[in-house]
Amino acid sequence: MPFAIYMLGLAVFAQGTSEFMLSGLGPDIAADLNVSLSTAGTLTSAFAVGMVVGAPLMAVLSRRWPRRNALLGFLVTFLFVHVVGALTSSFAVLLATRVVGALANAGFLAVALVAATGMVAPDAKGRATSALLGGVTIACVAGVPGGALLGQYWGWRSAFWAVALVSVPAVVAILRSVPAGAPDTAGTGARGELRSLRAPRLLVTLLLAALVNGATFCTFTYLAPLVTNVTGFEESWVPVLLALFGVGSFVGVTVSGRFADVRPVPFLLCGALALLAGWVLFALTAGNPVAAVLLVLVQGALSFGVGSALITQVLYAATGAPTLAGGFATAALNVGAAIGPVGGGLALGAGLGYRSPLWVSALLVASALAVALVRPQAPSGNDTRWSRPQVNSATQRRG
Repeated sequence: MPFAIYMLGLAVFAQGTSEFMLSGLGPDIAADLNVSLSTAGTLTSAFAVGMVVGAPLMAVLSRRWPRRNALLGFLVTFLFVHVVGALTSSFAVLLATRVVGALANAGFLAVALVAATGMVAPDAKGRATSALLGGVTIACVAGVPGGALLGQYWGWRSAFWAVALVSVPAVVAILRSVPAGAPDTAGTGARGELRSLRAPRLLVTLLLAALVNGATFCTFTYLAPLVTNVTGFEESWVPVLLALFGVGSFVGVTVSGRFADVRPVPFLLCGALALLAGWVLFALTAGNPVAAVLLVLVQGALSFGVGSALITQVLYAATGAPTLAGGFATAALNVGAAIGPVGGGLALGAGLGYRSPLWVSALLVASALAVALVRPQAPSGNDTRWSRPQVNSATQRRG
């Protein structure tokens, strides 16, 4: 993999840390800025909404910019708003920085997905995608617990400073090592690209990505009450189990990169079936500490492995609208990250118990499998490569 892809992954690590770190900083922010805890919680919601809305919007706006310029613009904006967030004493200003930061994050990820896959051979998109999304999984392992630790010892503002500082070397590396690229002006224009995104197979793949990611974040969001109230772990074990989930997710995206370019349909089908079985088994054995620890690791790997492979298929399927495809893929992931916790919260609010988010996760994956069974078929009955483009001599020279 080119060095530049790993630097894009470093930026994604900083952005993933920023997205998730507020789960451990909310009480401190509420106390420092003199707002209620529920009001502080809107910072997370604002970021999520900004990601969903911003991904396709920023992709459309940036399609005529050289990719390196777009990446630098989004990342510098992301860095700047974290500096402002670390300095402000106004909750309204902090809320505004979360919205702007989410828009910049969404735009960066949309362009980075295209830039990373454009730096490798046309049949290596899966490996490039896994290297990039590995930044999100490392954020789960180290960034989020690290942000919480910084907040405990030096206050919540230190976590914002840390995100800004981690972004600095990524800015320098992108400036030095990412090819300038050309604007995406070779196609039929934004309207033509949007029309190309209406392909049924592509829409189904986006829906599958949203459902699988919804299942992931449904359980991830409510893992702490599950393992403390059902499994019987002490609260001190929660960061360890969250980090273990992150380790599994890193393994999942790494393995996915090896298989998503070769035979994605068998990989996705087997992975989704194993993922469904895992959520059901977790729900049935959540009271057993050994089973819970093993399944946290395994489900993290399966969730991110399947999710990463689906994003790769979006990029393969939308060669006529690469930047917009990256934007819609980012939006699909964040739609899932929004609907999953809502579904789990509704189940908990209905009094169905702490295991209920696991059953909701199983239901979402089962829904994804049901949708996949009726997805538009490939033109050839023996085509098992989903929407993978053919590699010819011209594309090889460009790669």
